[in-house]
Amino acid sequence: MAGGGEDHARALIAKAWRSRWEVFQSPPADEATLGVLMARIEADLVSACDILRQAGAQKELSVALGKLGHIALDLDRPHKARTLFEDSVAVAREADDPLRLAHAVRHLGQVNQRLGRLDSAGRCYEEALDLYDRDGTAHPLDHANALRPMALLSEELGDAEGARLLWRRAATLYGAAGVEEGVRECETHLSSL
Repeated sequence: MAGGGEDHARALIAKAWRSRWEVFQSPPADEATLGVLMARIEADLVSACDILRQAGAQKELSVALGKLGHIALDLDRPHKARTLFEDSVAVAREADDPLRLAHAVRHLGQVNQRLGRLDSAGRCYEEALDLYDRDGTAHPLDHANALRPMALLSEELGDAEGARLLWRRAATLYGAAGVEEGVRECETHLSSL
C-alpha cells in the first residue's frame, strides 16, 4: 500500500513538472489562465508532499518540496520559496543522501541570494560544492550548476579572482556535460572580469 502511495506521489510530481514545462514552452495568453494552471501544478505538488510525508519517503519528499519552491519562485513568492527550500534541505539531511542535500542546499542558496541574504547564500553554495566534491559521483551538470551561482555571488561581492576560478571550473564541467550554452555563459563572464 505504501509503495502504491509513493508511486502515485511520484506520478503527481512528474505530471506537475511536465505541466510546468508546458506552461513555459507555450504560455497562456492571459494571466487568469496562467494562474489556474500554476494553481493546479502547485496542488499536485502539495498532494505529493502529503503522501510522501505520510509514507516517510524522505528523499522523494525533499524533491517535491524543492519543486514547490520553484513554483513559489515562478509565482514571485521568494519568501515562501525560501521556507520550502529550507524544508527540502532539512528533509534531505534526514534522508542522509549527500547529492540530494547538495541539490537542495544549492537552491536554498539561490533564493537567499535573490533575497539579498548574501552571507547565507555563500554558506549554502560552499556546502553544496563541498558535498559534490566529496561525493565524486555527481553529474558534471549538477556540479557546474552549483559553481555558477557561487561565481555570480563572487562577482557581486567584487571578488574577481574567485569568480574567475569558479567560472573556469564551471566551464570545464559544462563542457564535460555537453552543455555548450553553459560554456558560452562562463566564457562571457570570464571575458568581462
